[in-house]
Amino acid sequence: MKRFSYTMLGLFLGAAPAPAVEQCRFIQAKPEREACYQRQEKELAARRKPEPTADTRAMESMRQMRQEDEIVYRSLRGICRGC
Repeated sequence: MKRFSYTMLGLFLGAAPAPAVEQCRFIQAKPEREACYQRQEKELAARRKPEPTADTRAMESMRQMRQEDEIVYRSLRGICRGC
């Protein structure tokens, strides 16, 4: 009996729920069906959106560091004019 319950527990925990795909073509009302298609288009566009690459993130961080450095250099030039 314990073996059966552990097996069933393992099956329930191991089975990943499949994402529910909305079937728009079966919706009878035209406005609701078109809204369904628009939701699907938005979801698909969000999945297709490319992730920022490591190069893009590295360039952004370098740009930010240069801006911060420029602020520090300006403040140092104002302090130490004749040093």
